[in-house]
Amino acid sequence: MCGVFGIYGHEEAANLTYLGLHALQHRGQESAGIVTSSESRLHRQVHMGHVSDAFNETSLAKLPGSAAIGQVRYSTSGESELRNAQPFFFEYAHGALSIAHNGNLVNASKVRKRLEEAGSIFQTSSDTEVIVHLMAQAREPESIERLASALRQVTGAYSILLLTETRLIAVRDPHGFRPLSMGKLKDATVFSSETCAFGLIEAEFERELEPGEIVICEGKAVRSYRPFDATRGRVSSRRCIFEQIYFARPDSTLDERSIYTSRVSMGHVLARESAVDADVVIAVPDSGVPAAIGYAEESGLPFATGLIRSHYVGRTFIEPQDSIRHFGVRLKLSPVRSVVEGKRVVVVDDSLVRGTTSRKIVAMLKNAGAKEIHLRISAPPTTHSCFYGLDTPTREELIASSNTVDEISQYVGCTSLSYLSHDGLLTSLGVGDEDDSGFCSACFTGEYPVAIEDAKTAKLVSISKRQAASVDGAS
Repeated sequence: MCGVFGIYGHEEAANLTYLGLHALQHRGQESAGIVTSSESRLHRQVHMGHVSDAFNETSLAKLPGSAAIGQVRYSTSGESELRNAQPFFFEYAHGALSIAHNGNLVNASKVRKRLEEAGSIFQTSSDTEVIVHLMAQAREPESIERLASALRQVTGAYSILLLTETRLIAVRDPHGFRPLSMGKLKDATVFSSETCAFGLIEAEFERELEPGEIVICEGKAVRSYRPFDATRGRVSSRRCIFEQIYFARPDSTLDERSIYTSRVSMGHVLARESAVDADVVIAVPDSGVPAAIGYAEESGLPFATGLIRSHYVGRTFIEPQDSIRHFGVRLKLSPVRSVVEGKRVVVVDDSLVRGTTSRKIVAMLKNAGAKEIHLRISAPPTTHSCFYGLDTPTREELIASSNTVDEISQYVGCTSLSYLSHDGLLTSLGVGDEDDSGFCSACFTGEYPVAIEDAKTAKLVSISKRQAASVDGAS
């Protein structure tokens, strides 16, 4: 759950990266950082918090150069603190290097232990730093070969941007778990986790990096390199399906699909699978809106704004103990009584993870006078944790991992509950069977496409599979 952005060959590299990170803010809110390259030097500014809090005119003026990379971070590996804020900056025998990473390495602990036993000293607790230490140990004479050598020793998800004094390098892992796109802004080359950043700076989208591809920008040249084909062969693409469901911004395009269109289609299929007599369809804003529109279109029911989201929620320093029920949710969402009072309401959301927020929303709608509340989820039940870079809860915290749909419905307090089926999800994305879909659906199926090598993580996976089997047996 991070966003990376880079640009090569533009005199306003830092300012454009700042804007690009603004567009990617939904992908991470813990820290923001930019590194630029100028006159054979790298310049770095990283801060905790949002992009608008981290940078101003003064800090951006300290970032000269025509090449830059940046990251907005949501930690899935390493604590949320300044030392883990990216892009990282290192100096080693082959010069200066900066790196920004979206994803999660599933063998990082194992590799780190080996490196530390060999004498490496780590500055952060992030899995990303493992890659740099492996590059430093590599004996290949050329930097791209040293990078390839390092990447052959790690497994998991990584979309990476690296910046040296003379190059900007973009990398996508062989399975393509996390997104990474390339575009043009006049003569400059631009990279971003999502295409929505291109629209803000008026860059033209060219294509997505293919799984296992490295793109090198140096001088006037942009070239592609595929270091994994000879050693691993062409592995099957396993792009994260949750990007389509929830994580990517609706105005982005991933896998040649409009995210907005995909989500509307999920609503259409959901309505066909779980139609119910009702008076109105509402969404849990903002991410549930496209699917709710699709559900309303397919069902013939009117769509209305039944929940209002506050866009100004920050930290609150005073929270009443008893006087306001469901205080945290009420800060974010408020029901529109005139829309729901006395009505049979279909409430569409994109996911139901722990169930606690859904329970509070249902209670608020009941208090606003809703006669019936039919909760519809435009994704299958989330039953397993993600180990490839999305911050999903542990197996024990996922309500669908150990409860039936009826049990979840009873806990949430709704009149009825239905999820989009797994086959229905694939249908809405225009793909057939799971093996041919090109997506990773491990959070729904427990089928992890890359083996988990770290002992602690592997134990979690093993527990998840045993628990899933026991739940299936009970059902």
